[in-house]
Amino acid sequence: MNSLFDLSGRTAIVTGANTGIGQAIAIALAEAGADVAAVGRTTPDETEAAIKAMGRRFLSIHADLAVSSTAGDIVRQVVDWSGRLDILVNNAGIIRRASALDFNEADWDDVMNVNLKTTFFLCQAAAKQMFAGGSGGKIINIASMLSFQGGIRVASYTASKSGIAGLTKLLANEWAGKGINVNSIAPGYVATNNTSALRADESRNKEILGRIPAGRWAKPQDMGGAAVFLASSAADYVHGAIIPVDGGWLAR
Repeated sequence: MNSLFDLSGRTAIVTGANTGIGQAIAIALAEAGADVAAVGRTTPDETEAAIKAMGRRFLSIHADLAVSSTAGDIVRQVVDWSGRLDILVNNAGIIRRASALDFNEADWDDVMNVNLKTTFFLCQAAAKQMFAGGSGGKIINIASMLSFQGGIRVASYTASKSGIAGLTKLLANEWAGKGINVNSIAPGYVATNNTSALRADESRNKEILGRIPAGRWAKPQDMGGAAVFLASSAADYVHGAIIPVDGGWLAR
């Protein structure tokens, strides 16, 4: 592998790595040489098997990411296991759908807590460790097309992903000079559990596909290359970027 993209000897945390985008990113980082700690409420057996088959080390951490106070403990567990932390990928996210007139407070809070609040406190906990380690690190947040657009019937999701875009830029401003790169990947429409309702809606599915120049929904694996890039030395001068991986959706 080109040394610019080589992650050998590095340790990554990936939240929500049991399926979908998180799983694909965790596997891509491991293929590039990283050891991976996967964080979530569900045991990531399939992800673990794939990563261990490459000869990489793997740690599963059970945590409820709706509770932001878990952030510090997650980082401590990883450092106790590996002795270091080089990469954080904040992928875990949830979505609730209802019209803005009917959207309830519980669905607002649930989404904001996982998608934005805990993301911030994981960034904070990881950065403290990266500063203490003295070698800096890479933080990658998973944004969305709704970091740029409004969408419909997903008020808290849109607010959270717009917040991720702003948070990424703020943290880049504060930490770029201290050796930490903070960037985001904004996936387009990806075939995952979160989008099953959209894909099942014949009318909406047709509308979405009609706008994507690539002519297909993304696969989770389509996000892996961008993640490896942002986690690697190739991205050392990339700060505060929100990189769309969208099949051309925003260019339409």
